[in-house]
Amino acid sequence: MMITALLFDLDGTLVDTAPDLCGTIQDMQSDRGLDITPLSAMQHLASGGARALLKVGFGLEPAFAEFPTFRAEFLARYEARIARESAVYAGIRPLLDGLEAQRLRWGVVTNKPFYLAEKLLAELGLLNACEVLVGGDTAAAAKPSPAPCLLAASRMNLPPSACAMIGDDERDIVAGREAGMFTVAAGYGYIASTIEAWKADVLVHSTQELQRWVNELQRSID
Repeated sequence: MMITALLFDLDGTLVDTAPDLCGTIQDMQSDRGLDITPLSAMQHLASGGARALLKVGFGLEPAFAEFPTFRAEFLARYEARIARESAVYAGIRPLLDGLEAQRLRWGVVTNKPFYLAEKLLAELGLLNACEVLVGGDTAAAAKPSPAPCLLAASRMNLPPSACAMIGDDERDIVAGREAGMFTVAAGYGYIASTIEAWKADVLVHSTQELQRWVNELQRSID
């Protein structure tokens, strides 16, 4: 089946959100008079969201009694500064702008809560062009379950085999593969493990390489 739609992860794939995600943890630490964890020590965990960042910032696990309170605070603070420092990766805007001319559709499949993903895309000017948005709480389960990918394909009225899942975390690749999609590992994102071990169909190390792959895909359509 020919690929006609690209499904992107959000954090670490389309947008560099680490400054605001990690900045939220730093704000919480500062208000408590704690040592500030540097961005360099947290950035690779940004795709893991509140769970991963609260663990590195406060040593909190989901089973801890205080975790829900800290998570609620994190989400509220993050929403307030969601696009203060976050930025679309260089090369991504022209890539997305060119997809229609290349007869390719696109959407977002993220583990970020839907309301936060929608707000971030809106503030960065990407929401209107995004054909489908599936958040971490939209489908029956989040990635690495294939459910979000399957839901996105269904909403686009496409078979999964017509879609490519692109992401910077192993769960993106697992979800896409189990959904029956082509998979692309974004090696320029927040890589917290050995990316080659994910066994994605394609590995790109930069947004420029991603653009070249899209161009090759477009030539296969012509």
